[in-house]
Amino acid sequence: MTIILLTFLAYLVGAIPFGLLVARLNGVDIREKGSGNIGATNVFRVIGKGWGIFTMILDALKGFIPAFFFPMLGNVDPVCGVLFGFAAIIGHTFPVYLKFKGGKGVATSAGMLLGVAPVAVGVGLIFFIITVVISRYVSLASIIAAVAVGITVWVEGEKPMVVKVALSILSLLVIWLHRTNIKRLMNGTENRFGKKKETSA
Repeated sequence: MTIILLTFLAYLVGAIPFGLLVARLNGVDIREKGSGNIGATNVFRVIGKGWGIFTMILDALKGFIPAFFFPMLGNVDPVCGVLFGFAAIIGHTFPVYLKFKGGKGVATSAGMLLGVAPVAVGVGLIFFIITVVISRYVSLASIIAAVAVGITVWVEGEKPMVVKVALSILSLLVIWLHRTNIKRLMNGTENRFGKKKETSA
């Protein structure tokens, strides 16, 4: 029962639309600007760098807190942090508060990973930064980072099998959520980071 309650709570925490709230503080409905996504990248582009970074941190905490602290709060196996983190990511991606139309979960996934697999997060972050610097495509960087995380968690060899499988599924989820970006990348129509019509989240 404790695990069920904490999983539900993690979903509700993950569903908090920080991007939307931050934008509203600035008098903007982020769903009507830029890519229309409530994620940190759209906030970064539409509202500004500082607010974008602030939103990214908040979205990451939505994944980190359930994954890292909820197992201790409920006195359950730390492996349950993966379940709680997943619930938070689902909440961000399909928030009940916004009729299940949310962001793509990259920052929230990174926060969850930081709570259960910090080494994989470090590797993914390195690939993300390098890809953004070279290509200026946030969407491509997110996809490559997801792949890097999925591979790293298996190479580490120290995590329980359930964690490896769960993080591999998470990597696939992030890639799937970027399917429209992949189409634009293949068609050469994806906008680069810093341009007015950047479309990643």
